Amino acid sequence: MKARVFVTLKNGVLDPQGKAIGHALNGLGFDSVGEVRQGKVIDLDLHESDAQKARAALTQMCEKLLANTVIEKYEIELR
Repeated sequence: MKARVFVTLKNGVLDPQGKAIGHALNGLGFDSVGEVRQGKVIDLDLHESDAQKARAALTQMCEKLLANTVIEKYEIELR
């Protein structure tokens, strides 16, 4: 089973990299770009056929390693 995890900063947490990206895009003439938030995408190939077990394992992975849950949130997508 394939999975994708999206990790982004929680609302209210400052995102200096996102701000720099937004500023650079505005400087390149993309004036319609407002606030930018950046994050990461993690693709995993799991040896699991049960979606419920896969989601539980992925939640543990995110809580223990993939996301800093103090300042980041995550979304799990199973394929």
